[in-house]
Amino acid sequence: MIAPPAATKKSRAVDEEAVVPATGYPSLEALLAAVRDCRACVAHLPLGPRPVLRARETARILIVGQAPGVRVHTTGIPWDDPSGERLRAWMGVDKATFYDESRIAIIPMGYCYPGRGNGGDLPPRRECAELWLGQLLSRLPQIELTLLIGQYAQRHFLGGRRKPSLAETAKAWRDYAPRFMPLPHPSPRNQPWFKRHPWFARQLVPELRARIKTLSVR
Repeated sequence: MIAPPAATKKSRAVDEEAVVPATGYPSLEALLAAVRDCRACVAHLPLGPRPVLRARETARILIVGQAPGVRVHTTGIPWDDPSGERLRAWMGVDKATFYDESRIAIIPMGYCYPGRGNGGDLPPRRECAELWLGQLLSRLPQIELTLLIGQYAQRHFLGGRRKPSLAETAKAWRDYAPRFMPLPHPSPRNQPWFKRHPWFARQLVPELRARIKTLSVR
């Protein structure tokens, strides 16, 4: 077998080094800076990389959604869209509280806009969780409640404890309390889901608001 040229070996080494993050960052701030500089998926992102997330060590609430949409990619502000408005209404918080990183961390399953598919945005890319999520969570020791918004977050955090459907998982929220609260995505496209499941607004939203109020005022 003919060995590849030295230049090719070097090029491959550089490429591999570029997508494997270092470990042992000295602070959460340093880790977040590294995440925001991540280029692991650059070849697959139609609008290029722009990781959107925020956190501080003192946060007691963690929001885990799917991945930024086009508007959030443009502004760099998580949940800066109609879905975010509905989520804040569910939580019973204003924007000042929602974006207070000392209280609420926002780390989606995918940090960059993944592009469009046939039925909407593509799923979050797996590289984000594989490369970064464990490191980020280890830097958030005070999280007491994690909102798992949508099937991707619920699949990752709940694993085999999930029910056969998202609706059943959300309805069984007590099985995952007090650490997790599974929620549907608050997208306006989910309006038919909300109409089919009126118990969500009657039962789960008041519980969510009560828990958020307890944690966010500490």
